Amino acid sequence: MSNPGGSRKPRRAERYGPNSRLEIFSTCPAIGNTPLAEYSNAVADAARWSENWGCTGILVYTDNSQVDPWLVSQVIVQETKHLAPLVAVQPIYMHPYTVAKMVSSLGALYGRRIYLNLVAGGFKNDLVALNDPTPHDERYERLVEYATIIKGLLADHDAITFQGKFYRVNNLKMTPPLPGELFPGVLISGSSEAGLSAAGFLEAVPVLYAKPAKDCVFMAVNRGSRFGIRIGVVVRPTEGEAWKEARRRFPEEKKGKMIHELAMKVSDSVWHHELSSAIEENKTTRSSYWLAPFENYKTFCPYLVGSYEQVGEELARYLALGCRTFILDVPLCEEDLKHARLAFDLACNKSHIAEGDSSGLPAAPMSRGEDFSSHPAHASSGDAQEAVPIQRMSGG
Repeated sequence: MSNPGGSRKPRRAERYGPNSRLEIFSTCPAIGNTPLAEYSNAVADAARWSENWGCTGILVYTDNSQVDPWLVSQVIVQETKHLAPLVAVQPIYMHPYTVAKMVSSLGALYGRRIYLNLVAGGFKNDLVALNDPTPHDERYERLVEYATIIKGLLADHDAITFQGKFYRVNNLKMTPPLPGELFPGVLISGSSEAGLSAAGFLEAVPVLYAKPAKDCVFMAVNRGSRFGIRIGVVVRPTEGEAWKEARRRFPEEKKGKMIHELAMKVSDSVWHHELSSAIEENKTTRSSYWLAPFENYKTFCPYLVGSYEQVGEELARYLALGCRTFILDVPLCEEDLKHARLAFDLACNKSHIAEGDSSGLPAAPMSRGEDFSSHPAHASSGDAQEAVPIQRMSGG
């Protein structure tokens, strides 16, 4: 039978493989922004979109108001074939053995790799409610011990012993053992000296809340060449289309600004204060870098807004500084990730990064006195200096 009017068959959904030059993560919807009855479907949709457009993984939040991130991660694994949950892990919620057991169990059940996003702090009211008065820098000392135990349990098939200021385990073994190819990727959120020092000790990728690329040169030189950024993206074929969509999505709101100011007064987060101090300058400087969503308390990261060419150019500048890990904001639709992927591919082409070249980064010397490969206790006082390294016990 003829095809009247020459109409075409419906096109199959487009699908991109992962960009092996970068690690690009999207973010899972928060439950407060989605009706409860629709939340599992919203998680599944975001996961499938992310996989379709070649994301490495998807960030899953943790705080007192959210669904348990490990249960959300199981939904993500069940709804996709390769996408890796990037699970936010905060020591106050779970013993390090339980985190390692979760990673091991998901590996055994699904044969899938997990990423861990190590978080030292949280919302002030959450920490107060959980009776966690630990000072800022000590939270990173605790996080180092916490992650050291997790990594030790997952890397070794023998029992381990660890004695630190915050945690002690004796002859502890992970069963079932995790296959080596499923060992988790480890990221750590933190822009402070304590956070960057912890990342260096743990050999984790430090994830920063991005400043404009032109202002990141000093950071890149002094922190080493490998780092990641948290950044939202609204990109469209033309600049006008992008800004129209961005302002529709994040309108000016007086209430949001008031909430932001209140949050600033009780936050000890270095990145929160750094971004807040840049808001006024951002209003008077024309660029693709945009802080209005952050200022209006709609999201917790800056945005890049513009055409493929403009956003690709800014992303290329981050790549030139050694950034290879990007955590994007929550996608509202699959088109968001399609447009973002096109901008990232353009950025890689501009930076002349060869396919598969994720490790050949330019060397970035550290300044004297800033050895971020040493233990955080080297830079701060505390009993963490007396922590005993992991001891392995065969046959335990």
